Amino acid sequence: MKLSQFKFKLPAEQVALYPHSINHELTKKDGTKDSFHVTRRDESRLMVLHKKSQTIDMFKKDAKGHPLKGQFLEFRDIVDYFDDGDTFVFNDTKVFPARLYGTKEKTDAKIEVFLLRELNEEMRLWDVLVEPARKIRIGNKLFFDDSGTMVAEVIDNTTSRGRTLRFLYDCPHDEFKRELFALGEAPLPRYIIDNRENHHGTPEDMENFQCIYAKNEGAVTAPATGLHFTRELMKRMEIKGLNFSYITLHCGLGNFHEIEVEDLTKHKMDSEQMFVNQQCCQMANRTKQEGHRVCAVGVSVLKATETAVGTDGLLKEYEGWTNKFIFPPYEFGFADSMVVNFYHPLSTLLMATAAFGGYDFVMEAYDLAVKNGYQFGCFGDSLLILND
Repeated sequence: MKLSQFKFKLPAEQVALYPHSINHELTKKDGTKDSFHVTRRDESRLMVLHKKSQTIDMFKKDAKGHPLKGQFLEFRDIVDYFDDGDTFVFNDTKVFPARLYGTKEKTDAKIEVFLLRELNEEMRLWDVLVEPARKIRIGNKLFFDDSGTMVAEVIDNTTSRGRTLRFLYDCPHDEFKRELFALGEAPLPRYIIDNRENHHGTPEDMENFQCIYAKNEGAVTAPATGLHFTRELMKRMEIKGLNFSYITLHCGLGNFHEIEVEDLTKHKMDSEQMFVNQQCCQMANRTKQEGHRVCAVGVSVLKATETAVGTDGLLKEYEGWTNKFIFPPYEFGFADSMVVNFYHPLSTLLMATAAFGGYDFVMEAYDLAVKNGYQFGCFGDSLLILND
């Protein structure tokens, strides 16, 4: 397929810059009212696509099954579309505070450093992106706190914006990581940071940009579909008899890179580290063998399961890297349902969604989403695709 086939007009006001929240009003003893926002992750909207019947659910239904116009489905209604024995596969990667702000020695120029991954624990070497890159050369020193204790030296150029930094911090590694991360912010995508009023993060971002089941540190962006799940929702799912299985894929920035070729077969994805353990395989494979449904939570899970699935249609243990790029047409080998967010035009995430749900059907859903005011992006609304 061609890149231009995934272009559509997305109004700026439909890109979510914060998690879904409700306005709560509190009346004080003196009669005055105080208004504040309360985050409600699982009350964002949910649209449901039924692949075989080619029908779309947008609204809640009455006792007779008739849609209640104006009462949009909420994410927490997802539990009603699954049955005892079905399994959800989650990505339990944990986001770390990867965005740092520092100054360049002598000039005091403001520098943004985005941590990608640690290259060498003993030598404190990190692979990073810097902005503005033209000012940062090999040998430069960068300072990250007022006391001057957190200092890094640029020792290599890796790409136009990429650098290798050596942090000059003499202490046990755990203490170094703790001090480094204390200086960082949540690695929100640029389209969020750049469009907020102050162009910076908030103290709540690190919690809001983390899945509640996050466990294995290594991601520089959240597996965003998982952000909708709350402890209350997962308890309801558990009571209904739904199973939870976990893979780990450390989400990188490749999902946000612009595609520079019209022919999608020529686009190369960045590699991401992933792990599929025996426990996950046993749970998910048993679900399939017993005729129940397996739901992939997000494109990162879809990439991982498609990387680790065998020719027999069962999941295999896996430890390594994947650069799988999923776009139509694509024949899926494992998950039979998936839930994703609504993504930006021309994004690889939209392409994977279209591959799973069918290009025409998914683009029809996106058209409905735009016309009905759904929110897009990491903090946006969600799309459930079922094979029924």
